[in-house]
Amino acid sequence: MVHLPPARYYASLPRHIGAAGAILHDERGRVLLVEPAYGDGHWEIPGGAMDHGEYPWDTARREIEEELGLALFPGRLLVVDWVPPQPDGRPALTNHLFDGGALTEAEARARIRLDAGELTAWRLAAPAEWDALMAPHMARRLRACAEALTGNTTAYLHHGVPPHP
Repeated sequence: MVHLPPARYYASLPRHIGAAGAILHDERGRVLLVEPAYGDGHWEIPGGAMDHGEYPWDTARREIEEELGLALFPGRLLVVDWVPPQPDGRPALTNHLFDGGALTEAEARARIRLDAGELTAWRLAAPAEWDALMAPHMARRLRACAEALTGNTTAYLHHGVPPHP
């Protein structure tokens, strides 16, 4: 076996993207979703890509402030979802979702300031709406987040689905 110098070995390893977001929810079980200004028309969980060297928790905090104008400190980790490389060339993604806390509709109306370059709208969506609004893997991911919130657990997913042995 030939041992590579560390820099060459690290350069040979696979690459993936890291992302993080926060689940903001109300007392009725609705979750705050955002409509991106780009994309395929599906609504998403607020959050985004990690900057180089950034921790996922810091990413969630930064993205919520940038996208929604809300300064918050995310709570516990709800879900880690591993998404494999996609046919369109996107590399693998590790997404970390944290509890963003409770937010009433009145509070959301008064406090949310959308980043117009990234988002066109927000809404508090009930679980019955998620499948129609979101891409299938995102709706599955959000359901796991809701279960983790109510069950005081953390979930690990493969593209929105718990792995099966």
